[in-house]
Amino acid sequence: MSLYSAYMEEIEVRKKDLGLNPKPIDSAELLSEIIAQIKDTGNENREDSLKFFIYNTLPGTTPAAGVKAQFLKDIVLGQETVAEISPEFALEQLSHMKGGPSVEVLLDIALSDDAQAAAAAEVLKSQVFLYDADNARLADAFKAGNAIAKDVLESYAKAEFFTKLDDIPEKINVVTYIAAEGDISTDLLSPGNQSHSRADRELHGQCMITPEAQQEIVELGKKHPDAKVMLIAEKGTMGVGSSRMSGVNNVALWAGKQASQYVPFINIAPVVAGTNGIAPIFLTTVGVTGGIGLDLQNWVKKTDANGEVVRDANGDPVLEEAYSVATGTVLTIDTKAKKLYNGDKELVDVAAAFTPQKVEFMKAGGSYAVVFGKKLQTFAAETLGVEAPVVYAPSKEISNDGQGLTAVEKIFNRNAVGVTSKTPLHTGSDVRVKVNIVGSQDTTGPMTCQELEAMAASTISTSVDGAYQSGCHTASVWDKKAQSNIPKLMSFMNAFGVITARDPKGVYHSMTDVIHKVLNDITIDDRAIIIGGDSHTRMSKGVAFGADSGTVALALATGEASMPIPESVKVTFKGHMKPHMDFRDIVHATQAQMLKQFAGENVFQGRVIEVQIGTLLADQAFTFTDWTAEMKAKASICISNDETLIASLELAKSRIQIMIDKGMENDANMLQGLIDLADKRIAEVKSGEVPALAPDNNAKYYAEVVVDLDAIDEPMIADPDVNNEDISKRYTHDVIRPTSYYDGRKVDLGFVGSCMVHKGDMQIIAAMLRNLEKKGPISFNAPLVVAPPTYNIVDELKAEGDWELLEKYAGFEFSDENPKEEARTQYQNIMYLERPGCNLCMGNQEKAAPGDTVLATSTRLFQGRVVEDSADKKGESLLGSTPMVVLSCILGRFPTLEEYKEAVDGIHLTSFTPPSEDLAVEAEPVKIVG
Repeated sequence: MSLYSAYMEEIEVRKKDLGLNPKPIDSAELLSEIIAQIKDTGNENREDSLKFFIYNTLPGTTPAAGVKAQFLKDIVLGQETVAEISPEFALEQLSHMKGGPSVEVLLDIALSDDAQAAAAAEVLKSQVFLYDADNARLADAFKAGNAIAKDVLESYAKAEFFTKLDDIPEKINVVTYIAAEGDISTDLLSPGNQSHSRADRELHGQCMITPEAQQEIVELGKKHPDAKVMLIAEKGTMGVGSSRMSGVNNVALWAGKQASQYVPFINIAPVVAGTNGIAPIFLTTVGVTGGIGLDLQNWVKKTDANGEVVRDANGDPVLEEAYSVATGTVLTIDTKAKKLYNGDKELVDVAAAFTPQKVEFMKAGGSYAVVFGKKLQTFAAETLGVEAPVVYAPSKEISNDGQGLTAVEKIFNRNAVGVTSKTPLHTGSDVRVKVNIVGSQDTTGPMTCQELEAMAASTISTSVDGAYQSGCHTASVWDKKAQSNIPKLMSFMNAFGVITARDPKGVYHSMTDVIHKVLNDITIDDRAIIIGGDSHTRMSKGVAFGADSGTVALALATGEASMPIPESVKVTFKGHMKPHMDFRDIVHATQAQMLKQFAGENVFQGRVIEVQIGTLLADQAFTFTDWTAEMKAKASICISNDETLIASLELAKSRIQIMIDKGMENDANMLQGLIDLADKRIAEVKSGEVPALAPDNNAKYYAEVVVDLDAIDEPMIADPDVNNEDISKRYTHDVIRPTSYYDGRKVDLGFVGSCMVHKGDMQIIAAMLRNLEKKGPISFNAPLVVAPPTYNIVDELKAEGDWELLEKYAGFEFSDENPKEEARTQYQNIMYLERPGCNLCMGNQEKAAPGDTVLATSTRLFQGRVVEDSADKKGESLLGSTPMVVLSCILGRFPTLEEYKEAVDGIHLTSFTPPSEDLAVEAEPVKIVG
């Protein structure tokens, strides 16, 4: 069967079974067959082949794009004749192919003596995705006296690819659609259990919210053709949780606009909003597509006659509606005044959504074009020996005389690129920064590959110190979806220059280690900037930002990112940690105490948490920094002391060496380079030349939180509060309750795993089993699923004897030689030793039974993530510490505090003593790299 025949069969299946259009073409072989049929004027498939070639071929550096670009080149040069595709039409199509082969073809024609050279040059002037090889061709031609090369470079130096674009409209009408009440997680927009289809944009779009909601959005758009549908999180924040480009893609698919008429299902410019604004990562993703994200502030705290906040029976502020955004309300965004109106009535200031930088993203159709455009303008001006005119909004550089620097300000200053200021920059500055470490995870990785192809990137930036592609989100079940997607992903990333969890050649053992643990290990500098394709990219060294798949792609391709320097909140501790408390309990209590200290206001939201837990090694400290995603923080920084930092770096070196020993090193010796950088950093700390990162003692914070350890006496549980009468207060991660609240409540399943646990948690399980077996036989009254985060941990537990004890009590143990091919749907009352990876926390492969009450160490308690609702009971994912989960599964219920203390008696949980003094330092000169 020919590839075309197979493609036609696939089309019929998609149409019949799924109601979908033909899948976009990325295969060079298939497109070659299609071109052959186009050339054959009598071919019965010629008309369809023309449509597929023109309107259904993916651009950028896909294999198909190379074939398409070459055929279009032949048409432009007159070497091929297609009645339906004139040379002018061929050039128009090349202009929509973004880069890579299309730019190469345009350069070929523009720098030739062909009659179409000038026309090709005009198209070339509109392109921004040029790389070093493309720039070198232009520079060489210019130096050789080529007039067209000079003309193109002069256009680039003026950034005409940007200035000639239409400005955004002064007035944008929107019609409201309330997608949900309360926080909207990206699970609602792009469910984790549908992660396998994210690269198939039309198919994945079917999973957004519900089919009914999708139809309502379509009907709203038809009813209001002059308005854009704006999706709203009423009484909540839009886009909390995982960092999903697929969520924004889905919103854009239903409520955005098509980016190019020649590229199907790639839509841009959605409008989203929330009563409490947009989650930081999601807002960045909206900017990638040139969209708009509004903070509506349409529910405000009610006050009494004395101006005091009115509170409900639980002590929470009572909210009252400032203005209605009920579904179907037509509003107007005035982009010049930066206000939101209902008719002539001003509702709210939306200036934060229309900063000069964000307006540029909207004008350019997304942030990528701006990033590449700035680099291209700089290159052209330097090649011509002229000064580039100011076209883009200059980087916002704020420097406050006499004010010290927070830790995040120090990191941004150290990594800033293109800064003109000679004095240190403070919060609010908007700058480009060097990215040191990049992580791509496996359920967003296929989209990252697509983004890299779309921006015509073919190899990793040489300025990136380390990059890793994980396999942890698909580790639980090696099913047909994983078998189809993951090998292709690993092959692409491996060739791109990224260290991959799986070896495309099968030389080393497949590693399904949790990505955050690996990134935490390969981060070998406390002043590093890390970008990762997951909201839990929250390293305990440096500052890490969870990002969408597109921002990850941009970081891989350019080694840079652009963002404002965020505000910081300082967190310190006082008192003493009780020996029966696990550090997870301290983490949860931090959130509870913060909310109490600030009368229900989450001062962490959208800011960097700088936490002084410098006596904890990187693994243990990560328990705190990881949870800051649930605190809605933008990022977190662990302020460490010198001794602890050195110990953490030595540990990182040993784990990177294990990766080398297993054969994971690449041709560029990236892993050895990381070890060398770690050695350099250790030497700097030991010599006193560059001590461990610490803020200045006169730094300015948005707020300061002091956590009282003496007040924490019970294990603390994060509760989704599924039965709260106020829908907006469910599934928020903000309800933190002591164990006694549950008063022996039945537990249906327990889970120890996810990025929140480390080797110490596995040791705690073994220690508890030893404690309990002294009293007699141990049996489980609820299933306990245990998923170690990494293979290293399993190897070390085997060497130390703890794994043998876990095996003794396990009713199931994973096998890499015979991995599960189907997800488990029923559980027995046994302990399951699962393959290292995310397991239940991800919710895309295995889940608890619908309606279960689950007690887990994972990070997510969103509806449907770990457990679905049943017909008669809401599923709930309660989050707690490892010892609490283990004991609850043995008992089949929540233990009393006395039972818990007895079970952990004598076990070394997390020993944490707050630093004896503030780790801030005297203000010191900061070198501006520029």
